[in-house]
Amino acid sequence: MNDDPVYEKARRKTLRYLAYRGRSVAEVRSRLLEQGFDRDVTEKVIDRFTDLGYLDDKNFAGQWAKNLATLRLWGDKKIEATLREKGMPRDLIERAIAEAREEKDEESAIRELVEKRLRREPPCEVFSYKGKRRLMQALAGRGFSLGTILDVLREMGAECNGRISAGRSGDEGDMR
Repeated sequence: MNDDPVYEKARRKTLRYLAYRGRSVAEVRSRLLEQGFDRDVTEKVIDRFTDLGYLDDKNFAGQWAKNLATLRLWGDKKIEATLREKGMPRDLIERAIAEAREEKDEESAIRELVEKRLRREPPCEVFSYKGKRRLMQALAGRGFSLGTILDVLREMGAECNGRISAGRSGDEGDMR
């Protein structure tokens, strides 16, 4: 398309950069400028890759948010911060998170993480004061809001306490 050797070099570097994983326009722009390409060449490469469909911020934000929400089980705050780091505008971030949450909401993700913890530790430890505090810190670190964490832990703790109480009352009947 272009006989400019600088453009060709930038195009090849961008193609290799995109081969690893999808990138945002801001990431590609930053990368090319860091590597010493001037703004004109950088914008020509970005325009070309956008026209070809290799660069699409809307698609990138949606896939990135979905991956973080459903596979890594991150909360909205952390997903938003990550997408902001990648140069996404606020409206795309909000739309991407909303689409990702249609598949798995924050409460389900928190429940899944707590259930993983319950497979490793006894419920008495997980729902003890110290255990809940540690769990809340871990979940907040994943980007979940404190209110949502507390709601889910209250609900799961009540379910767990109900099961433990039912188990105890059955044991007491056997001991008589």
